[in-house]
Amino acid sequence: MSVTVRAMTPDDWPAVERIYQEGIDTGNATFETRTPTWEAFDAGKLASHRFVAVDDTAGAALGWVAASATSARPAYAGVVEHSVYVASAAQGHGVGRELLGVFLDSVDAAGIWTVQSSIFPENEASLALHDRAGFRRVGTRERIARSEAGPYAGVWRDTVLIARRAATP
Repeated sequence: MSVTVRAMTPDDWPAVERIYQEGIDTGNATFETRTPTWEAFDAGKLASHRFVAVDDTAGAALGWVAASATSARPAYAGVVEHSVYVASAAQGHGVGRELLGVFLDSVDAAGIWTVQSSIFPENEASLALHDRAGFRRVGTRERIARSEAGPYAGVWRDTVLIARRAATP
């Protein structure tokens, strides 16, 4: 599978939203129960660190990555929280690795010193992807929140906090 990773545009939203919803439906990607509007997504994600992976042959979006600031406080200006989603049909083909590689190059070039995320322990593929990309597992937040929908509705869930520190902050 030949993939190009490029900056996300508003025109990508229908495909990004579909992939996001696929992740939500698994119950192992997020506590969210539905996708946001494009306007909410756009307002909440850093425009310079949003990317989409596209199949070079079919032109279809295969996945996306984006980051949000973790705090408005100046001391945390170099800390972001990110999300990576890969379409179910494209999983296991290196799409996540490509997305994460471009994203990390982008945040490194921008002087971001910490990239973090929370991942359900059941999402073994995402944890393995991040392990290979140099993230470390900071710890497990036990019973951090209860799922509201999907296969885990009503269940208190753990998340694994992961972080990657830039080599030269």
